[in-house]
Parts: sequence; C-alpha cells; structure tokens
Amino acid sequence: MAKIVVIGSASMDLVVTAAKRPGAGETVLGDSFKTVPGGKGANQAVACARLGAEVTMVGCVGDDSFGKTILNNLQSNGVVTDYVEPVTGIESGTAHIILAEGDNSIVVVKAANDRITPAYVDQAAAVIKASDIVLIQQEIPEETVVHVSEICAKYHVPLMLNPAPARPVPSRVIEQAAYITPNEHEAAILFGDEPLSDVLRRYPNKLIVTEGKNGVRYFDGSQEVVVPGYQVEAVDTTGAGDTFNGSFAVALAEGMSITDSLRFANRAASLSVMKFGAQGGMPTRDEVEGSL
Repeated sequence: MAKIVVIGSASMDLVVTAAKRPGAGETVLGDSFKTVPGGKGANQAVACARLGAEVTMVGCVGDDSFGKTILNNLQSNGVVTDYVEPVTGIESGTAHIILAEGDNSIVVVKAANDRITPAYVDQAAAVIKASDIVLIQQEIPEETVVHVSEICAKYHVPLMLNPAPARPVPSRVIEQAAYITPNEHEAAILFGDEPLSDVLRRYPNKLIVTEGKNGVRYFDGSQEVVVPGYQVEAVDTTGAGDTFNGSFAVALAEGMSITDSLRFANRAASLSVMKFGAQGGMPTRDEVEGSL
C-alpha cells in the first residue's frame, strides 16, 4: 500500500449552479446551492485514499461547524487526520464556486489554512520521512511550501508540487521537487514567456503540464510525450485537477512508469467530472481499473 502525505488546504465548498455566470455589477438567478467538503489538499487526500493508498493529511480547520464536517468527511474516506488541527477562534477555509456554462469560477478564502506554518508541519516530520511521496499545493503560505520542499530533500522523499492556485514558485522549490504539475495557465505564471517546449526540455520527467481535454504533456529525456485525455460529458469539473494529482501520486508511489501513471490519472480525472462535487465524483480503484 502506497504511503502518501498530503499537505494542504481543507475547506468547505459553497456551490451555486446557474445557467449564466454574472458579470460585474450583474445579478442572476441561480438553480441550486449546496455545501460540500473541499479544499485542494483535502480533495487530493480523498482522491488518494479512494484509490487504496494509506494517506495522512497535514492541515488546519476552524473551530466551527464547517471544521467538524470537514474532519468527519476526511475520516469517513479513510484519511488519517492526526495532523489536521482545529484552530481556536478562526473560521474554516471556504471556496465560493459558481458552476455555469459548462465550467466553474472560484473565489477561495484561506482562513484557517493560513495557519499551516513551517513549525506546524514540523510536527509531522516523522510521517513525512516514512512516506513514499508528499503531495502539496499552494492554498497555504509560500514559506510552508518552501519548508516542505527542504524537508523532503533532507529525507530523500519525492515531492509533487501542484502549483495551484497560480503564483510564482521559488527556484529552489522547482529544483527540489520531483514532479511539478501545472496546467497551461500555471506554467505561464511559473516560466513566463519561455516556449513550453524549451521549459519541458529543461525539466525532463519532472514538469508535467496538463492541457484539459487534450491530455498531459511532458519531456521524457528524448522527446515530448502527450498522454491523451478521455472525452466524457462533464457534469461538474470542480476537483478534476485534484483527482488527477492524487491519482498520479498514487500510481507513481506504486512504481508505475510516468506514462502509465498519467494514463491512470487521466482516466480517474475523466470519471470525476461525471458527478457533482469536488469529491463526490472521485472514483474508487475498481472504477478506474475497470474503465481502462
């Protein structure tokens, strides 16, 4: 069983569905409203656990009703929450999501997730050291991302950085990470106007760029490889990237090749968009393998 540590955000998603996305100063009528557990860290942890990995989450929630729901949800999905701590006097993180016109728009309020400090992460050093891979995102403080990359380098544990939401990443984090998984927009934030092909060549078998329906692109040391995506009818694309990253981490931790891991992750992500909710559509191992 792959041992994975996920360090990142755990939030509550407040989801509105509407036929039309409002413009600035505009009010539109929505069709429905739901609250569902989310946060990029928690989403990726649940994705890993549903695929059979032994997953430990490192994060923070508020001491509110959302925090209790988030914790209960992680535990019910088999995620170890020994290092997910309620923070007194702070609200849980939230993501405010509009589903309209076949896609989503999201505003994230980090709240308790900003309390995931380097010192807080140090409490989980032993479990990080014993893991097969560490998965981290950017809904937490930048100094924590830097610190985690240094811990992983010290203990020779592969680090997968999903650089979302998009922001510049210190060069030492890019060098220390084993895998970096931006989408096209995030890659442009990381590497500026440099042609993608040049950047891929500079980071062979490390930089994995997702291109939505067109699949995933990386450089294997001799050529660019495109692993195609799967065409499905999307119900809710929220969490598809998190499903991809969690699935990719599980496959790599189990020893699959990069190409096979990406094929596995693409299939899991395609299945995830066929149901509502960031976590609601995340597939089990049997569902992924049965559809490959």
